[in-house]
Amino acid sequence: MKKIFGSLFLFISFWVNAQNYLPTDDGSKLHFVIKNLGINTGGDITGLKGKIVFDAKNAPKCFFDVTAAVKTIDTDNGKRDEHLRKEEYFDVATYPVIHLVSTKVEPGADLKHFIFKGNLTIKNITKPISFPFTAEGKSGGALFVGFFEINRIDFGVGKESFSLSNKIKVTLNAFAKAQ
Repeated sequence: MKKIFGSLFLFISFWVNAQNYLPTDDGSKLHFVIKNLGINTGGDITGLKGKIVFDAKNAPKCFFDVTAAVKTIDTDNGKRDEHLRKEEYFDVATYPVIHLVSTKVEPGADLKHFIFKGNLTIKNITKPISFPFTAEGKSGGALFVGFFEINRIDFGVGKESFSLSNKIKVTLNAFAKAQ
């Protein structure tokens, strides 16, 4: 019975008040997919850190400032991972993180759906970005899930290539613990 009331309290508090959250690696990742020679190739980047302020009933008060550690890139191919860490692609020695910060959060159709508007910085190149995301209370925190596409050339990640697509599809799963 205590477990039921505890879960109910967590659910209600998630949707009632602005809450501070810290992203954790456990349950979080940035997953990307790119076509290489016409075949979908993907990988993950972890090392999420930052700060999230979230209030499902007051989207304008929400704020996201999150980074991911590019050195953690994992495509299930060690040689490819090392190649992507080099200067031509992510240059992790100079630019160790990808940075996503909100400028505005808009409400969606219900208290689970929202629109993120903000800036994405890769290799010290910042571009505006907007995408839908969902938020759900989970295990003493919240799970934020969004999907967007970017052009890797816009961020200086590699050069034009016959074999490698410019378009990257990204899914961001950020599990954040309540503070």
